[in-house]
Amino acid sequence: MHDHSHENCHCHEDHAQDKYQQAFAKHDMHLHDELVTEQVRRLVAENSSKYDTPEVMRQLLAAVELTTLKVTDSEESVLALVERVNKFYAERPDVPPVATICVYPRFAKIVSQSLEVEDTAACVVSGAFPSSQTFAEVKTVETALAVHDGAEEVDCVLSVGTFLNGDYETCADEISELKAACDGRPLKVILETGALQTALNIKKASVLAIYAGADFIKTSTGKITPAATPEAALVMCQAIREYYDQTGVRIGFKAAGGLQTVDDALAYYTIVREILGEEWIKEGLFRLGTSRLANLLVQRVTGEDIKPF
Repeated sequence: MHDHSHENCHCHEDHAQDKYQQAFAKHDMHLHDELVTEQVRRLVAENSSKYDTPEVMRQLLAAVELTTLKVTDSEESVLALVERVNKFYAERPDVPPVATICVYPRFAKIVSQSLEVEDTAACVVSGAFPSSQTFAEVKTVETALAVHDGAEEVDCVLSVGTFLNGDYETCADEISELKAACDGRPLKVILETGALQTALNIKKASVLAIYAGADFIKTSTGKITPAATPEAALVMCQAIREYYDQTGVRIGFKAAGGLQTVDDALAYYTIVREILGEEWIKEGLFRLGTSRLANLLVQRVTGEDIKPF
C-alpha cells in the first residue's frame, strides 16, 4: 500500500515536470550565449541613435520606478522622497510623472497615503526580497499585508535556487500564490538574471514566470552582480514576444539594477522597441527600476541642471 502511494507521488511529479517541459517546448530554447551577445550588440548599435529624441526621453522618464531599497530606509526618509516627488510635479506639471515609487513592504502605507501625483503608483518589493529565501507562507502574507496597506504594484523574486535545482513546479506554485495575494494588482517577477548565468536559464525562467502568472518579468534585484544586462533583456523580450505571438497577451518588461546613464536606459528602450514594438511603451509595459537615473532623465527632458529627486 505504501509503495503504491509513493508511485502516485512520482506520477504527479512527472506530470508537473511534463507541464513545464511542454511550456518550454513552445519557445525557442536553442540559445547560445555568444550569439546573444553579438545579436544585442548589433541591435543596439544599429538602432539606438534613432531613439535618442526628446519624445523618447519623456517616455523613459515615465517608465522610471523611483526606487529606495536601502538598509537605512526609514519612515522619515521614505516620506521625504514622496514629498520631493509631490513638490516637483506640483511645480512642473509639464514633466512626465515617474511610473512608481518602489519601497520595502512596510512603507507601502506611507507612500500610498502621502503620494499626490495621480499617475505615479505605490510599488513594493515583496516575498523576502532580495533573496526570496523564506517560507512560501511568509511571502504570501507579506504580499497581502502590503496590498492591504495600499501597494498598487508588487515585485517579487523567483526562488532561484529552487529553479536551478529543476523544481519548476514549486517555483511556479509560489508565483501563482503571490499573484493571488496581489488581489488583481500587477505582479512583477524578478528573475535575478545574474544568478541564472546562461541565456537558456534566463529563457526558461522567463517562460516559467509568465506561465505562472507574472504580469511583468524583471531582470534583477540590484543586490547582486551582474545586475541588469542588455543580453538578459534581449532573451526576456524574446520570451515575451513568443508568448504574445501564441496568446495575444502582452507581458511587461522591467530592467533594474545597475542602470547608471541615459545611454543604459536607451539601450533597454531600443531592445523593447525593436523586439516588442511601440505598443509596449504606450501601454506602460516597459519599466526602469532605478534611483540614480531619474534626475538625469529630468535634466534631459527639461534642459535644466536640476536634481528634484
